[in-house]
Amino acid sequence: MILGFDPGRDKCGLAVIGLDQQLHYHKVVPAEEAIATIMALCQKFPIATLVMGDQTTAKSWKQKLKSNLTGVPIVLVDERYSSLEARDRYWQMYPPKGLKRLLPQGLRQPPRPVDDIVAILLIERYLQLRSRE
Repeated sequence: MILGFDPGRDKCGLAVIGLDQQLHYHKVVPAEEAIATIMALCQKFPIATLVMGDQTTAKSWKQKLKSNLTGVPIVLVDERYSSLEARDRYWQMYPPKGLKRLLPQGLRQPPRPVDDIVAILLIERYLQLRSRE
């Protein structure tokens, strides 16, 4: 299984996808709970790889993860435009209801943070890169 991690200063997105591309877990957690949540996910699921975004706070998060996780490779993935893509994916996963569905998609704002969906997208980008190799 692959653990996707979208690191941030205040909140982080997490997702777990199996090699069968089934989504087993996704959640946005406060940044201070991220390491503990990742450790718990590694105990719950057989995580083979941790995939994380390569922007904003990636270097400091990678250091923290390396000191807490042993034996799980950490792979950085390009996360450019992933937040915009995650907003679109949100509406695919949770189609709007009522009057919201009449608004053009570009004008709709998801009612919650989409960092967990970014984590899903990072895993998908990683799998695409691996399939090309």
